[in-house]
Formats: sequence, C-alpha cells, structure tokens
Amino acid sequence: MRRHETVAFRTAYLITRSAAEAEDAAQDGFVKAYRALGRFRAGAPFRPWLLRIVANEARNRRRTAGRRAALAERAATLSAPLPEPSPEEAALGAERRAALLAALGRLSEEDRLVIGMRWFLDLDEAEMAAALDRPRGTVKSRLSRAMARLRGQLVADAAAVDDAAGERAP
Repeated sequence: MRRHETVAFRTAYLITRSAAEAEDAAQDGFVKAYRALGRFRAGAPFRPWLLRIVANEARNRRRTAGRRAALAERAATLSAPLPEPSPEEAALGAERRAALLAALGRLSEEDRLVIGMRWFLDLDEAEMAAALDRPRGTVKSRLSRAMARLRGQLVADAAAVDDAAGERAP
C-alpha cells in the first residue's frame, strides 16, 4: 500500500479534482483491491490493476456527487415558492385547462389512454409499452397520432370560438 498510495491518490485526484474525495477514493480502492486479491491474475502487473480499481472508484464518487448536486438543485427549485399568477393569468389558465380537458374528452379511449400515460402519469415509451403490452414503436406511433388528433381538436375548438365571437360582434 505504501508503495502505491501516492500514485493512487494522484489518479483519483485527476478524476475527482478534490483532495478529500481523492483520498477517500484511493482508500476505498485499496480496500476493494484487497478484497479482490483472489481474482488478481498471477504474473500480471499489479500497479495498473490497482489503479484501474482506484480510477473506477473515483469515477463512481464523481458521478454520485454530480447526482447529489443535481438532486439538491432540483429540490431547491421545487421548494422555491412560485409567484402568484395575476387574476387574468389564472382565468386564462383555467380556460386553457378546461379547453384541453374538453378536447381530450372527445378523443377515443385509446388516444386518451396513451396521452394520459405519457403526460399525466409521466411514463416514458418503454414503460408505456410494458403497461400496454405493445412494442415500443407501436406506442410511439400511437402517441404521435393521438397528439396530432388532440392538436386538431384544439384548433377546431379555437376556430369555433372565433366564429362564435365574430357572429356576436356588431
């Protein structure tokens, strides 16, 4: 260990860019190498084998730190209070929501199901394919067609509202 600790630390530091993380990665790398000594090939060079273990540990620590930072940032964003919408914005948002739900209600059950799974349940294509017991490509094309029909329904509804407003104008 003494013979390789400096190079192990430097290897970990190149990856983590943090002295504390590099020390921890090197130490954990030594522990993992010790536990894996039975898998070490006799006659193979020891130093590259050890440094590969240390580098992998340092990469894992860097990835974990990145995930933690992203999670903390998301949590901070989610916990920040949203500004209150103005009464006009709130009314417009309620109108848009009602129009969307009405248009969605006029779609077929299959269209409502794929749109609901994707946008209301937040499932990805793979999860939707598993839930619907359909190939992923089929789910993708069904979702695309359903979204096109929903857009068409919303455009038609908006045109009907515009026509009705035009008839009432003097």
